[in-house]
Amino acid sequence: MNSVSILGVRVDDVTYAETLDLVAAYVAARAPRQVATVNPEFIVAAQSDAVFRDILNRAALNLPDGVGVLWAARRLGQPLRERVAGVDVTERIAQRASREGWRIFLLGAAEGVAQRVAEAWRARYPGIDLVGAYAGSPRAEEEEAIVGRIRMAQPDVLFVAYGAPAQDKWIARNLQRLGVPVCIGVGGAFDFIAGVTRRAPRLMQRLGLEWLHRLIRQPWRWRRMLALPRFAWQVRASRPAPPGRKS
Repeated sequence: MNSVSILGVRVDDVTYAETLDLVAAYVAARAPRQVATVNPEFIVAAQSDAVFRDILNRAALNLPDGVGVLWAARRLGQPLRERVAGVDVTERIAQRASREGWRIFLLGAAEGVAQRVAEAWRARYPGIDLVGAYAGSPRAEEEEAIVGRIRMAQPDVLFVAYGAPAQDKWIARNLQRLGVPVCIGVGGAFDFIAGVTRRAPRLMQRLGLEWLHRLIRQPWRWRRMLALPRFAWQVRASRPAPPGRKS
């Protein structure tokens, strides 16, 4: 599997189809593996958080989530073939799970949201085996109880929606004792799937303007959005575009 290092963070060159096949291979192998959905905010956060950066670079699979990541890879001369968005890959894994019989556990988001995702998936993917849906929190005092709950459920795939980097650190701390073949941090995916948050129209997604749609609908996110121009500046500074190349 080819990959590119963007500001010291590994991003893997995989497509949706390859991601699903890798998940299937991980489930079959049974060894616990961590999957991350890497976007520009992840990479910027990793610049000042060595623990987070190390977790990402040790993950079994880092998906290229975000047009900014694809732009950076092109600028570095190592283009990635496809954006693998967290929300979309979550849905596709659920669909594949309904066919393969994988057991799914949903962890995180606000109270009741995981349950709404479970209801939506049961309607959308008949036969899907959802073995748990629980909000919980990444706080240390809840960790033992949550790990125990997941171990009893014995899922094949665990989706964790605590937001980055909390979700990714939570997975890394507990990966081995969870014993789940695939643990993937999915950020705000539950909110979109449950209909709590509306996703950007398809045209805005294709144009790479999902960030603008989220900013309009959630203006309180403006501080987090500052990561995007910072990311672009850092990538430009790390390696100027070759002469004649548009950036």
